[in-house]
Amino acid sequence: MSPNLLVKVHPVVLFSIVDSYERRHEGANRVIGTLLGIQEKGAVEVTNCFCVPHNELEDEVAINMEFAKDMFEFHRRVNPSEVIVGWYATGPDVTEHSVLIHDYYSREANNPIHLTVDTCLTEGHLSIKPYTSITFGVPGKEHTGTMFSPCKLEIIGYEPEMVSLKVCQGTKFNKQRSVECKSDFDQICGSTRNTQELLDVVIGYVDDVLTGRTQGDNCVGRALMDMVQSVPQMNPEEFQEMLNSNMKDLLMVLYLSQLTKTQLSLHEKLTYV
Repeated sequence: MSPNLLVKVHPVVLFSIVDSYERRHEGANRVIGTLLGIQEKGAVEVTNCFCVPHNELEDEVAINMEFAKDMFEFHRRVNPSEVIVGWYATGPDVTEHSVLIHDYYSREANNPIHLTVDTCLTEGHLSIKPYTSITFGVPGKEHTGTMFSPCKLEIIGYEPEMVSLKVCQGTKFNKQRSVECKSDFDQICGSTRNTQELLDVVIGYVDDVLTGRTQGDNCVGRALMDMVQSVPQMNPEEFQEMLNSNMKDLLMVLYLSQLTKTQLSLHEKLTYV
């Protein structure tokens, strides 16, 4: 596997790793687990994971292999497309036991990746580092060694994951560290306000460039041009008509759903009276 491999990690994987570290047994310095995902050409997408019980001593490490196999079978029943792509360990660096654990996962996956997550915040933040293994040695000799080479990392997420992350971010502004989900209307209003604020920033930047107060950036100009060209060209009357039409369709769907719900409720009451 090339050292230029791109490792894509979903937020749910990081949450699961941090949760497994917080729930670790007393006296355990770190936790390890299996990474599940999809292998692509030149990239590995990590979409899920699960913790695997293990014990580490000074000169040996023991992994509950039966537990790991059973958990993988359970996950495969839910999502058959996910395969074992590697393993993770909490901690800032690769340890002397990492080679032994990596050898086990090399039998379960083709060129597995190793992901370290610094849950102790040694560097002041949640450091995430992916690695691949490279075998080296002297030609003609039986004994070889293993070296972990760092890979490129990218944090990605599906649209529902991004929505959940945005909701979770609201907990940092709350003393109780809790937040309630807003209604659809409130979310639309909030998104509209954020869009309006961003538009004000863009318009202010354009005005400063045109008046000479700020030096223009070619990259920003190209990005703005692409954004403007991606918006359909229509006059205000056509836009208002399209908006009203979509709004009527939405209200009709809501009305029919509420009507169906009311009919089911009445039928249930009349049936069991």
